[in-house]
Amino acid sequence: MLTARMVAQADGPGEWDWAFARDILPDLLRGLWVTVRATAVGIVIAMVLGLMLAVARRSRIKIISWPVAAFVEFVRGTPLLVQLFFLFYVLPTTFGIVPSAFVTGALGLGIHYACYTSESYRAGIESVDRGQWEAATAVNLNAVTTWTKVVLPQAIPTVIPALGNYLVAMLKDAPLLSTITVLELLAEAKRIQAVTFRPTEAFTMAGVLFLAVSVPSATLVRFLERRYRYERV
Repeated sequence: MLTARMVAQADGPGEWDWAFARDILPDLLRGLWVTVRATAVGIVIAMVLGLMLAVARRSRIKIISWPVAAFVEFVRGTPLLVQLFFLFYVLPTTFGIVPSAFVTGALGLGIHYACYTSESYRAGIESVDRGQWEAATAVNLNAVTTWTKVVLPQAIPTVIPALGNYLVAMLKDAPLLSTITVLELLAEAKRIQAVTFRPTEAFTMAGVLFLAVSVPSATLVRFLERRYRYERV
């Protein structure tokens, strides 16, 4: 938390103050930890739910595939901010569901990006040669084995780059959670600026901390892409 000494030494905009930057670092790191946690929970939800939506959308049963397709297009066609407001304000007042702000934010990120990952999964699934499906049918594999042993091992490696892009995009969208009272990294920087009137150190360091997380995340995704690349013959 900001101390009286920190506020006193923050005499308004001016030259870069390394001592002030050092003093506010713990507050920014606390906000970064909230951002990372929300992103981690959100990407797990997005990857799991996105795969479920992709499989459901391919169902031949119209009562399943049509509502799923409508839901995906609705979520993709509306802003994330509106969806966060709906989850945070409408669910408690209309349905009596009152999750914490953090849970609401992570869930909102996860559902929003699940609809994007579902399209990536669907493209990867449809890229699997039709002969693979026919071969699985010919050897009398059941549906679960066909999906888990034949289709998904070929489809998922092709969508790793897209999933990585969504991970970085989700990290950069996490500041929107401040609108529903989640005190993440950017919210901490804004709070510090509002108290000390020194935006330079607060927002510059916030940007550097975002880079400190996003660059290793992108590097990890590239490693996974090379490690699990699937070569079709």
